[in-house]
Amino acid sequence: MSTITARPVREQVTRTAPQPPRRRRRGRASRPAYGAGVGAAVWLVLVLVPLYFLVATSLRGSGDYLTDGPLSIPDEITLDNYLRAFEVGFLRFLTNSLIVAIGAIALVLAVALPAAFAIVRSRSRVVRVGFLLFLLGLAVPAQAVIIPIYLLITRLNLYDSLTAIILPTAAFTLPVSIVVLTSSLRDVPSSLYEAMALDGASNFQTFWRLVLPLSRSGVVTVAIFVGLNAWNNFLFPLVLTQSEATRVLPLGLWEFQTQYGTDVPGLMAAVVLSALPVLALYLFGRRQLLGGLAAGAGK
Repeated sequence: MSTITARPVREQVTRTAPQPPRRRRRGRASRPAYGAGVGAAVWLVLVLVPLYFLVATSLRGSGDYLTDGPLSIPDEITLDNYLRAFEVGFLRFLTNSLIVAIGAIALVLAVALPAAFAIVRSRSRVVRVGFLLFLLGLAVPAQAVIIPIYLLITRLNLYDSLTAIILPTAAFTLPVSIVVLTSSLRDVPSSLYEAMALDGASNFQTFWRLVLPLSRSGVVTVAIFVGLNAWNNFLFPLVLTQSEATRVLPLGLWEFQTQYGTDVPGLMAAVVLSALPVLALYLFGRRQLLGGLAAGAGK
């Protein structure tokens, strides 16, 4: 005798009947972001218009600039302003700025990276107090301590040298660099540190083989941040240097200011030339810069 029972007809119809297609809800993600597009267009105009006048002014003659006005379209394009920028010593200013930027970046990374490694891995109270002292440096403006810095540099016989610019520049960018690198190293899983410890690796081997490769985005972020600060720094070169041999780019732009006025086209040409290395540095490390700034955001 069979025990199989037939299913109710209503249930079979309910299961076999085709279901009408569900109407998809329109979410916010599917809607065009008109507001963001308008904001991006406004931002693009605000950026491109000054850049256009900067480049256009650098390519026009001084007489054309004075007679037609600063906002007029140049009648003729000339490279005389760029040639004059090299004649007043632009290459020397560029070389000094490169030495200052590279020296400050190397000094900051040599101090900040081991310090961040110790802050992340150590549970010592001394290390925590040291980290808090580094954070206090964020609240000290350079203008407030420029006189003690000047006295310290002169006592060390470093006045009017590039080292006199490198040391305070590295010191004032060190707190932010340690914060960025600490956030970057906290993203490294602790299991990797434990695996290195089980393999018998020392702290130096862990730092060299694990920390350095995994903190590349943070290192690039710090390098760009320190490099930009050193490149655009005006206060320390103005106070701590004097001769033309140690003149950097921000002070070199003064060469286009005379007793009776300012050579604006020549100054704009020098500004364009000085911005090219910074633009290349940003394009080279743009992804690592964004990754380093977002490091530790999820913790």
